[in-house]
Amino acid sequence: MSIIQALRGSDIVAILLFIFVVRLIKNSRARVHTTKLQGPPGENFFVGLFPAISGENEPLKAFGKWAKQYGTVFSLPMGFGRQDVMIWDIKAVAQILARDTFVYQQPNFTRAFLENMAGRGIFSVENDDHRRNAAIRGYVNVFNDNAEKLKATWDAILDSGADTIEVQQWMNRLALENLGISGFGHHFGALSSPDTSIKPKIMEVFESFEPPQKSSLVSRAFFFLAPIFPILLNLPTQNTLIMRNIKYSMKNIADDLLERTKREMMMDSGDEKVGGSSDKSIIGLLIKAESSTGGLTMTPDEVLAQMNTLFFAGYETTSTSLTWALIELSRHPEVQAKLREELNQLGGDPTWEQITLGLPYLDAVTQEVLRMHTPVDNLIRETQQDDVIPLSKPIHTSTGELVSEIVLAKGQGIHIPLVLINNSEEIWGPDVKEFKPERWLDPDTTLKGDAKAIQGHHHIMSFSDGPRFCLGRHFALANFKVNHILSYADVDELELMIYPLSRPP
Repeated sequence: MSIIQALRGSDIVAILLFIFVVRLIKNSRARVHTTKLQGPPGENFFVGLFPAISGENEPLKAFGKWAKQYGTVFSLPMGFGRQDVMIWDIKAVAQILARDTFVYQQPNFTRAFLENMAGRGIFSVENDDHRRNAAIRGYVNVFNDNAEKLKATWDAILDSGADTIEVQQWMNRLALENLGISGFGHHFGALSSPDTSIKPKIMEVFESFEPPQKSSLVSRAFFFLAPIFPILLNLPTQNTLIMRNIKYSMKNIADDLLERTKREMMMDSGDEKVGGSSDKSIIGLLIKAESSTGGLTMTPDEVLAQMNTLFFAGYETTSTSLTWALIELSRHPEVQAKLREELNQLGGDPTWEQITLGLPYLDAVTQEVLRMHTPVDNLIRETQQDDVIPLSKPIHTSTGELVSEIVLAKGQGIHIPLVLINNSEEIWGPDVKEFKPERWLDPDTTLKGDAKAIQGHHHIMSFSDGPRFCLGRHFALANFKVNHILSYADVDELELMIYPLSRPP
């Protein structure tokens, strides 16, 4: 008999009441010691802003509306006395992400959520563990080959008489195949057939996620309450069962790939434990780190967690960005023509040097897609100690006082809306909603507003910033750029329905 089964109903109520009181005390301390901020009123003490947020297909639209009303720093009543703070002041964000990264960590809920899905990988490591993760290199030849395969598949579909291509599905397949080969030396066969009904198992796993636009009220309530009561992640709800099934499915795939890669590496290198062609893959580098001869020992569980993390970090975000690139190119034929002109001058597949330095307009298109369509909407952090944060512009508190810095108490929840920072008219100027790659050709002179002050990659926050910036940044950018097949999307109209996956950062 389990402990839970042995507990009486009154015992369970007492435990839940104790957890509630502890959380209430923690929330009260943060609320008392944090600067009194303006912000939207909650419906009541228990539900906070949940009714307002749950009524939005995209909750960050509500955040954008409140940002216009309350400015760059405001409070968010999240229920049960919890008051989070939304911050998109550029100077404050730089302080939090770039200077005091280990003072502002992922909340316990976020870490538990991510570990339930992927294990303890680069999503969830903090402090010194984060520094153990090696930088990821680009795999130009792999990306080139898969882009050519995709182009050939699309040609076959069109030659068969079809006049429509479901771009999102094929971008998913392209991203999956790139990850499989460059990450594990494994061909998933995602591009081997023009029949989209034939799917690799891993694609079916990801499709078990419910798109946020279609999520039920119960699902939204679960994710609203779980940060307040993390114990909910351990209950056998539909949401937690889906997360566990994903984790187990990913682990089974990772187990198979890990063992196969080890065998291949042993065969390739003879007496050497690490070497051969497989060693060039990301998993090869991780296995080398696991080996005692590599100088840095990782447990098999750590290696598997990193493998799982590669899927979660690089699969959907890359495919969605590629799809948005196709959409924007189809909407702007003049941009498409300029990009094609630049790429046609290559005379062959691009080299790494050309990808990183020699294609300025491709780089500009990439930057603009990532700015307008941020892969991760919102970062959530929690303060580990009391701190004072400077602001770039003074704000009025709820008492009417004008302040140029705010106090954040230990335990204070913080939201950093990357999508608002990347799409703010106040920061970028009146043309912020225009798809305008030209703004990146000479950013020192063309960037408007406060955009130059943004500390992220090339003045955008799509990869976060500071010591915990996205470790797959270079991998993602190379993946995106090399798939220059998108420049051949010479169509007048493109109609797509896109439901991007959303996850805690």
